[in-house]
Amino acid sequence: MAITNLSEITDAQKEELVASLACLVIGEGELTSESVQAVATASGNSVSDSLAALFATVVGNSKDGMKTFTPPPGGGGGGGGGGGGAAAAEEVVEEEEEEEEAEAPAGGGGLFGDDGDGDY
Repeated sequence: MAITNLSEITDAQKEELVASLACLVIGEGELTSESVQAVATASGNSVSDSLAALFATVVGNSKDGMKTFTPPPGGGGGGGGGGGGAAAAEEVVEEEEEEEEAEAPAGGGGLFGDDGDGDY
């Protein structure tokens, strides 16, 4: 429900909005039906007993109270690609003896006037 103008909402929607805002005001304080109604009354609004009890019960029974419904803001985009992680264990590589190969003549075989004397 996106509210663009408070005059466009119904009385029931207004009552829910007042109750939810009252819960935000109470925050980490003692959240009871009476405290929700007290905050609503102090703001010049009213909330029914049943709705105040509902909001107080739902928020009060949640694991982290009001924090469950108001997560902290995000911190921008995610980080770049991860690093290499933990260094891998060094592998022991046995060096094999390399056989010496006879140098093969360079390819091209006289292409472009190369007579093999090294002059360009």
